[in-house]
Amino acid sequence: MSEVKTKKSLHKRNDQLADANRQLEILNNGIFANGELPRFADKIAEIGYSPLRPNKLEILQINVGYMCNQVCEHCHVDAGPDRKEIMTKETMQQCLEVIKKTGAHTLDLTGGAPEMNPNFRWFVEEASKAGIKDFIVRSNLTIIRANKKYHDLPDFFKKHNVHVVSSMPHWTRGKTDKQRGDGVFDKSIKALQELNERGYGMPNSNLKLDLVYNPSGAFLPGDQASMEKEFKKALLEDFGIHFHNLFAITNLPISRFLDYLIASENYEDYMYALVDAYNPDAVANVMCTNTISVSWDGWLYDCDFNQMLDLKVASKVKHISTYNEELLQHRNIVISQHCYGCTAGAGSSCQGTVA
Repeated sequence: MSEVKTKKSLHKRNDQLADANRQLEILNNGIFANGELPRFADKIAEIGYSPLRPNKLEILQINVGYMCNQVCEHCHVDAGPDRKEIMTKETMQQCLEVIKKTGAHTLDLTGGAPEMNPNFRWFVEEASKAGIKDFIVRSNLTIIRANKKYHDLPDFFKKHNVHVVSSMPHWTRGKTDKQRGDGVFDKSIKALQELNERGYGMPNSNLKLDLVYNPSGAFLPGDQASMEKEFKKALLEDFGIHFHNLFAITNLPISRFLDYLIASENYEDYMYALVDAYNPDAVANVMCTNTISVSWDGWLYDCDFNQMLDLKVASKVKHISTYNEELLQHRNIVISQHCYGCTAGAGSSCQGTVA
């Protein structure tokens, strides 16, 4: 790498660390520092979960880059077209070595738009040979319609029996485009119809198609089962679309959504809402207890939310290149106040509610 590129990379890394520190300062001070609200660590200590420890590893989640064709206001990884953080083929190869020997049964590829990584297809092809039971790709749907080089993605997914998990803010154009940008709804509908044509999401089909709902404002998601019925009814009646499950995910107060909360003067009210909705029954099944998250540059985290706060795993093993599942299973999970988002109401994870 040239000296100029090295300096740019260091500057970018320093900016990211500064932003992570800024977010943590906001989360840990104010209403938590002065005792208005209890700290998350104290709440889980009351039920015997401090320190929070991992259970058996089930999911290996790999973020292959922050580049995306969309700029969504709630995005917790601040993804967008201008993001240059992309997992290299070398790091992918290190991930493949881990995939071959991990005890996890699920591989979860995310981004950004993971399909925009130039080595995405190679990685999927190689990873699909490893015998993972559930191979997830988190797609924003519109990437399928972005340009011609992505138009065959539905066929590619089907060939490798990929489990497609797709973001879909609402079954109406207005609410979807408000959160994701003009034209997103129509492109998403077209992409879903193309996936249905390949058999994805159809009744009794083994080609799994699930949707993800994130609230469009400073409020918590409704009941997941009820929302799933509403989504299924509306999308089938209006567009003939089928899908299997809906995952309702709480927006965590980090990154772009944290900035939105502060700018709209909703931060304190939102944190009060999360704490008021705290459900101790959700603690045992939060996703950090069965997941290892890998960043685009190979660092290991307890979840992809901790990635954006630069809270690496509390273990001697911190990078995919030195991965050791046995040592990682003996770590304490790193937590902060944003973790209230995963224990509010029925709880929240990348696989939907947990309680």
